[in-house]
Amino acid sequence: MAVLFHPTAIIDEGAEVGQDTRIWHWAHVCGGAKIGARCSLGQNVFVGNKVTIGNNVKIQNNVSVYDNVTLEDDVFCGPSMVFTNVYNPRSAVSRKDEYRNTLVKRGATLGANCTIVCGVTIGEYAFVGAGAVINRDVKPYALMVGVPAKQIGWISQHGEKLNLPESGKGETICPATGKHYVLEDGKVACIEKA
Repeated sequence: MAVLFHPTAIIDEGAEVGQDTRIWHWAHVCGGAKIGARCSLGQNVFVGNKVTIGNNVKIQNNVSVYDNVTLEDDVFCGPSMVFTNVYNPRSAVSRKDEYRNTLVKRGATLGANCTIVCGVTIGEYAFVGAGAVINRDVKPYALMVGVPAKQIGWISQHGEKLNLPESGKGETICPATGKHYVLEDGKVACIEKA
């Protein structure tokens, strides 16, 4: 299967788009963008020149992925969520040489209408709730909500809340998959057990 795109979509010359990626109505992919395989870009999505998107990434309607944003494999961007790339924008001041890098690691979910302030890293499989504002780094598997966002727990790769304390040590099982998770030194890791 090839890249499938709606006739209203604009894919500038030079853009790299992987196999089986679908690009929907009125989307615009700039010429320097790199997009992996099996992705879905919803209606009215914009992808800038200095953007790298991994495989199997879902970007819902009305999301702009601006320069200096990297989305690793299996990232989900909910409808109308927002990325920024300038920390202190002013219309009369050009700051294109001051873009801050934003990295969203494998499997993370960015809920509808959340805002990601530039210059942060969102850890693997983290879950940012709808409407949250992220203004600092997010730990892997962290569940984040609110304005500004605060961590309220841990979440599995499957998207289920994990029964783990906020700090200290702990071990639990994902209720949906049976995978084991361990909390130690403020970090959660998925460990495979029989």
